[in-house]
Amino acid sequence: MASSRNPWFTASVGITAAIVLVAAVVGFIWLPLQHPGEQFKNVWDAICTAAGLVRNAPASGQIVRADYPTTTVEVVPGMLSGAGAESIGRGATLALRCTMCHGARGLSQANTPNLAGQYPITIYKQLVDFKTGARASAVMAPLVADLTEADMRDLAAYYAYLPRLFDHPLIAGVPPRFVADGAPMRGIAPCGACHGEFGSKAGAAWLEGEPAVYLQTQLEAFASDARHNDIAEQMRNIARVMTAEEIDAASRYYAGGP
Repeated sequence: MASSRNPWFTASVGITAAIVLVAAVVGFIWLPLQHPGEQFKNVWDAICTAAGLVRNAPASGQIVRADYPTTTVEVVPGMLSGAGAESIGRGATLALRCTMCHGARGLSQANTPNLAGQYPITIYKQLVDFKTGARASAVMAPLVADLTEADMRDLAAYYAYLPRLFDHPLIAGVPPRFVADGAPMRGIAPCGACHGEFGSKAGAAWLEGEPAVYLQTQLEAFASDARHNDIAEQMRNIARVMTAEEIDAASRYYAGGP
């Protein structure tokens, strides 16, 4: 009977509370304090660190920097939204130099990416990365060399304004398991978590209708580190654990249409 007069109930509650208290002390105070190199200001600092709220850098630790150019774009939701007609018009004029590869209306007839309807953040980030060398391309590098910040924003606004090849998620066929469900045992989320219509992550590209060859080439480049302009290696970490069959299936799925 659950009553304070019941000695068994009182004892069980007391033992449980003692176990919880000991576990909290060990997990949030004792274990963090045993880590070599950690400098805690006080016990509360150790508790917050153990809970994942604070991460202390070693006092004398060496900061490891990449030996290749990394993206300088800070992506935040909502950036570049609400572009006006003037910006779109300037972008249309600038885009005349892009038609040979990306098509007159942003739809490629080759194995280069379709840009029509692409998210403006995505286009802007890639242009900046090409310009700074964070993303290497012998074709794109000279084309973006003389673009100003305003030019790249205008180009992003123009291509985002154009209608997409497929303006809704693919519905034909069953998506590959890796695309639909990810790979939980490998720590990989479904592709739609970032590249979906409703689960789109700022900076992630709209993939529907992109050429299969292009998608496969980029996944392979991420997997081999040949392309490394993804923020926090998010795409490289995914592509590295994808099999050749998964890369091929995902590329073909997104390239298909309803």
